[in-house]
Amino acid sequence: MTALKTSILGIEFENPFLLASAPPTAAIESIDKAFEMGWGGAVLKTITPDDLEMIETSPRYAVMKEKGKVIGFQNIELLSHKTVQYWVDGIKYLKKKHRSKVIIASIMASVKREEWQNLVKILNDTPIDAYELNFSCPHGMPEKGIGMAIGTSYEISSEITKWVKEVSNKPVFVKLTPNVTDITQIAKAVERSGAEGLAAINTVQGFLGINLDTLEPNLNIDGRTTYGGLSGAIVKPIGFRCVAQLRQNSNLPILGMGGISNWADATQYILLGSDAVQICTEVMLNGYGIINGLKSGLLNYLEEKGMNDISELKNIAISKITTHEKLNKEYHIHPEIDKEKCVLCGKCVKICFESEHQALSKDDCQVKLSKDNCVGCSLCSHVCPKEAIKMCI
Repeated sequence: MTALKTSILGIEFENPFLLASAPPTAAIESIDKAFEMGWGGAVLKTITPDDLEMIETSPRYAVMKEKGKVIGFQNIELLSHKTVQYWVDGIKYLKKKHRSKVIIASIMASVKREEWQNLVKILNDTPIDAYELNFSCPHGMPEKGIGMAIGTSYEISSEITKWVKEVSNKPVFVKLTPNVTDITQIAKAVERSGAEGLAAINTVQGFLGINLDTLEPNLNIDGRTTYGGLSGAIVKPIGFRCVAQLRQNSNLPILGMGGISNWADATQYILLGSDAVQICTEVMLNGYGIINGLKSGLLNYLEEKGMNDISELKNIAISKITTHEKLNKEYHIHPEIDKEKCVLCGKCVKICFESEHQALSKDDCQVKLSKDNCVGCSLCSHVCPKEAIKMCI
């Protein structure tokens, strides 16, 4: 497993797979079990001052499914309900038992210097490895002026980061929200204020719709609902984009997350600039045991690519992402149709005609291409039900 080891800000990770700050890290006993099963570390469910009021709803989750599989997960659960002392004692217990595991304390408080600094001063005396500042929870907390309400303001994010850095004796990561116009501006602000690392993304603010039979919201709390944090596979492209943008604008370590379901998803995050990854929703759906597939899958991939460790993966893809202006406009591809696979259903012809270009036609024997009309958009290859169309130069 040495190929999976990595070092971030002097913190040694036995593998790059961390549990994200969420229900799977809400109890010491649960984290203990996860560590026994092979997770490299955990970000504790967000610790707050003991007097911060939080009242949960029932239910608090809803899902979106496609062919029986959950692809979207809406969550309106709040932060940790455990006391600060519970976490102080629990962190000491976990570190004594699992010396090689990474423990990161996620923290949140109201926009008051003393609240943030008091929390940090208490946790400074525990063997945590780092802090993660939760500036990004999109539900419940913003109404109190915290959570995402902090992370959408570069001024407030910057100020709180400074407060924490004044007293912290551990590295500080800032967890960023994707619910902003430009995530890089918030990242630059907290970096200027001393943040040593970034974590992205927290959940995307979303809404999982209305039940057409009952006319009630799918997340139904006594007939009413609210917007919540959307996670799962559906947000993965947003996570990819945010991590790539951060890497293009910062050299800070990045803990990437958002929609990771398997080793391949995690590997893409690393290729796009993540130094390690965090996972939540897939654990909530399938349990801590997914760690076995994550580790074995990444190890096998490294072996297939002839790479010695994950450091050889980091940032490989980031140079391939540029602006639209800089893309090669002379590069053109066109569809080639596999006559053996094609069943002459005509879907590609219909879609091409109805979506602007009219480059395809069909007779009783074959689908024909007019290269003069084809712009190489590739839509036909994506809608073909038999995968009979390949785009070629």
